[in-house]
Amino acid sequence: MSVRLRFALACAVVFLVGGGLLLTAVYFLVRSNLTYRADLITPKSITLPNGRGFYRYDDYYEVARARVLQVQAAYQLDTLTSVRNIGALAVLAVTGGAFGLGWRAAGWVLRPVTSVTETARRVAQSHDFAERIGYEGPNDELKELTGIFDTMLSRLARSFDGQRRFVANASHELRTPLTINRTLVDVAVRRPDATDDVKRLGESLLLVNARHERLIDGLLALTEGEQAVLDRRPFDLTDVAEHVLDQAAEEAAEREVTIHRLLDVAPTTGEAVLVERLVQNLVENAIRHNQPKGEVWVTTRRRTEQVELVVANTGLHVPAYEIETIFEPFRRLHGDRLRSDRGSGLGLSIVRVITEAHGGTVVARPREEGGLTITVELPLDRSAA
Repeated sequence: MSVRLRFALACAVVFLVGGGLLLTAVYFLVRSNLTYRADLITPKSITLPNGRGFYRYDDYYEVARARVLQVQAAYQLDTLTSVRNIGALAVLAVTGGAFGLGWRAAGWVLRPVTSVTETARRVAQSHDFAERIGYEGPNDELKELTGIFDTMLSRLARSFDGQRRFVANASHELRTPLTINRTLVDVAVRRPDATDDVKRLGESLLLVNARHERLIDGLLALTEGEQAVLDRRPFDLTDVAEHVLDQAAEEAAEREVTIHRLLDVAPTTGEAVLVERLVQNLVENAIRHNQPKGEVWVTTRRRTEQVELVVANTGLHVPAYEIETIFEPFRRLHGDRLRSDRGSGLGLSIVRVITEAHGGTVVARPREEGGLTITVELPLDRSAA
């Protein structure tokens, strides 16, 4: 129940209770005024206009008194019935009017709150912390609240910008020495006089160096993916998936993994480069976290309100309790932290932030035969219909 509806109902209830109490008081007041009065209904004598009089207990006197009592009782009953019925209808009518006035008044009072809610919703959906409410109303509690909200947005914007700059700068700074290390090790390994021990050491160092480079690339992609996609351009998710699968075919053949393509038209909008990274991470995970002679199924399709990308693979059984954590950074299934050829632990984290930046959702579930099925839903491009 909304605040506006509660306010309107509160106004209606107040008027209903107040009107009911007032009607009850009027009812008992009228009834007390219509009760039997001995000085009016039972006087000592009755004098007619012609001058003739009757005294108490006289036959004509008692007939007249009985008639007066009948009239008084009928009048009392009709009057009290009218007060009760008409008063109840009036109270109900005023209650309905109070509900309507309360609804209008609540809408007028809560109009700035609606603006605050819309701004907060836009910020939450777009991650654009540069937007502000900028309420220009009187100096009241609402203006104080909006001012606090704007201050919070400013601090969040500075915090997120600082965090992104730090990750980007650190990644760029770390990439240079890693590139130098890779070059030096590669040169040392390729020297004619290099011994077998040197070559084996060099290959191990190159594997570690490659893992660190993938980690840095993942951090950069994670930083870029956390930014909302404002410049949305139409593209077909099927084209992106086909391009990624063509690139992954060689690695899949080396690992003896069979890829099945079930690609239908799936028009969407967004940043195609980021979505390509999303698909690439899912396909690489499906290939690398698989078993020899394993299989991978990649499906794209169009739904009523969105398009879907489904990547399923065979492999080890995944406990259901680990599903909620695989999208967190540096989390790996089965505690595998030593195999550098399986990635940096950021792949699915990047998938999630890119999906959310496009206004989509990503869900993973374990397969009964082993492995995972990951479903990504992105908004449908209706202009392509």
